[in-house]
Amino acid sequence: MKLKHLLLGSATAVLVAAPVAAQTQVEFWHAFTGRLGELVAAQVETFNNSQSDYVVEATHKGNYSETLNAGIAAFRAGEQPDILMVFEVGTATMMGAKGAIKPVYEVMADSGADFDSDAYIGAVKGYYTTSEGEMLSLPFNSSTPVLWVNRDALEEAGIDPDTDMSTWEQVGGVLDKLKEAGSECPMTTAWQSWIHLENLSAYHDTPFATKANGFGGVDTELALNGDVQVAHIQAMGDWAKEGKFIYAGRRNEGGANFRSGDCALFTESSAGYAGIKSEAKFDFEVRPLPYWASAVDAPQNTIIGGASLWVMEGQSDEEYKGVAEFLNFLSSAEVQAKWHQDTGYLPITSAAADLTREQGFYDENPGTDVAVKQMTTNAPTENSKGLRLGSFDQIRGIIDEELEAVWSGDKDAKTALDSAKQRGDELLRRFEQTSR
Repeated sequence: MKLKHLLLGSATAVLVAAPVAAQTQVEFWHAFTGRLGELVAAQVETFNNSQSDYVVEATHKGNYSETLNAGIAAFRAGEQPDILMVFEVGTATMMGAKGAIKPVYEVMADSGADFDSDAYIGAVKGYYTTSEGEMLSLPFNSSTPVLWVNRDALEEAGIDPDTDMSTWEQVGGVLDKLKEAGSECPMTTAWQSWIHLENLSAYHDTPFATKANGFGGVDTELALNGDVQVAHIQAMGDWAKEGKFIYAGRRNEGGANFRSGDCALFTESSAGYAGIKSEAKFDFEVRPLPYWASAVDAPQNTIIGGASLWVMEGQSDEEYKGVAEFLNFLSSAEVQAKWHQDTGYLPITSAAADLTREQGFYDENPGTDVAVKQMTTNAPTENSKGLRLGSFDQIRGIIDEELEAVWSGDKDAKTALDSAKQRGDELLRRFEQTSR
């Protein structure tokens, strides 16, 4: 792709003898709208105003899936951006896209940028690094699921809003009381596969897939139909049948129901903080994701969602220098701390977390450190490092179909998860063939 320049100066300035300053343009495609889109725009504006060598142009390309597909199509047409936001389930796809990406560690090394991958939180960077610790893409918006609580709804139902909901057994008791009190939406969820299967598995230190959840090779198979997963999905299916769990959709459709005050409990990303804080007219609280005390003595760690920034091949040296400058800017403690505090996304570096704590944010906003503690209290295991599965976006679609059959009462959990494994494994075998 040819070098892109943006000439600065008015028409009058062109006529004078002094040379015209030129900025190298860096194209950045992302998937954010609403409040998150505004915050990304603010980051880009701050970077552009902080120096005069580069100008980043940020463009919204649709939701996560649409942005990934747009990037793939653009690469095939030779019109790829410099930076592409890709959600975490697209990691294996990007790794397998030979000749399409330039690893971040190479971009940084070639540009001479001061870059230390050890500065990034282990549970976050591990998702996007090689087995040798080389960073392939830059963590950008990393989140993990938590339990959001409408304290007013609990109080109205005669439930102590401080009641312990650390375990799913305790949550089940609260749902019983909410239903008895007439609640029409005791609990809802966003991103059902990510929270109630992928993170459930990691939190209980049980495999979601073989070969270290795919990190050990593309010849992996799904293992999402184990005892813990089946028991949890069956419990949720029973709650759905009893009107205690209300399914709203595959993505974050349930968010509107919680933010409006209709639902008492909500399992969602920690990044729900930005929208909930700005829209909720009730007293809300963030709690750790519950675990099954019948399965483990204590939870392990949850895994991240969100997206990372991939650098595309086929750009000029000057553009790559601009990319390196921008990625370093995004990783700085000050920028990361503000991003974490504004959005609820995890701080991707230890320095950003420390700065947030020093600024008193966690003291002034109780619960906002829940996600950080949930991710960092225990060192990740092979089962809780994350997932690296080919065709995972399509596999999630299969999982969604099977879970919906449980919520509607058409299938029991074991039948649905066995089917999800069989169908998903077929896609994994096709991906394995194309990766040889």
